[in-house]
Parts: sequence; C-alpha cells; structure tokens
Amino acid sequence: MTADTPEDMLLIGVIAGPFGIKGLVKMKSFTDQPEYLRRRLRQIFVGKKLTPYTLTKLHEHKPGVLLLTLDGIATREAVDELRGSDVFIRRTDAAPLGSDEYYIHDLIGLQASTVDGQDLGTVREVIETGVHEVLVVTRPGQSDALIPLVREFIAELDIPGRRVVVRPIEGLL
Repeated sequence: MTADTPEDMLLIGVIAGPFGIKGLVKMKSFTDQPEYLRRRLRQIFVGKKLTPYTLTKLHEHKPGVLLLTLDGIATREAVDELRGSDVFIRRTDAAPLGSDEYYIHDLIGLQASTVDGQDLGTVREVIETGVHEVLVVTRPGQSDALIPLVREFIAELDIPGRRVVVRPIEGLL
C-alpha cells in the first residue's frame, strides 16, 4: 500500500502468478475471510493504477492462496504481466469489522504516546510476525521503537482519534 492509494481501498493480496494455462490467477491473500469475498466480491483493482477487473470466480486453493478468474484475462501470459501487483478492493466490499478489529493500514500514521503523556512519535509501519503485529514507531532524533500490538503494552488504540497509547515496560523504548 502506498501513500497514493485512496483511503477507500483495502489491500487484500498480491498476484503471485498464473495457475495453469487458461488465465487462472494465483493470489497470495492477506485476508482471513476468503469465503466472504467469494460470496460478495465482484470487482477488484490491480496495481498502482488500480485497474478494475470483474471477478467471475474465486476459490481458496490452500490457506493464504486464492485462485481468481478475471474477465479479460484468458492466458498465462496475461497473468504474468500482473505478477507482483497488489490487489485492492473497495472498503465497502470488505467484511464488516468486529468491535476489537481493525485494518492493518489504518494503524499507519497513528500518533503514539505513553500512558503518562510522553510523545513517542508516529507509527510508520506494521510488521506482521505471525503471532501478533508489531508497530514500528518513528521517533524524532532516536532509533525506531518496536512495540508489540498486544494488550500488555497497548493501553488504548483509538483509530478514529488517530492515536495509540502505549504502556511501556523497562527496556521497551
């Protein structure tokens, strides 16, 4: 996801390449709800130019890998041209979020501070470790802080207010 990506778009995966010879698209998926996408999604947007494609079929090949059939893509070579491209959907097409859920890209740009009001900096990146996310906070004049996104260290996560309040332990910062 780049700074040029409109706020109403969500990154859901990246095109890994062709699957077979008839234009089937293999996508590494960043979503944990492929069944929702299969039932509801009709259009995706590919690459930096957000080229729209009509999605005619989607199924899960294996965990984390989806196979897509796109209108206008009928050959292996056509899929190869899209290899490595990010795949987006409209935010309105995404599965509804639960009360404790968020989109990873919504964390970028949050202002981080400690529970006692000390300004830490800005969330620049989110690292997904497989166990939990880690916030990379850019601190003026200091090295980046790595803050695990777990209840032990996060006192408050206020996405609408664009801030995260950290409960640091010795050595964290």
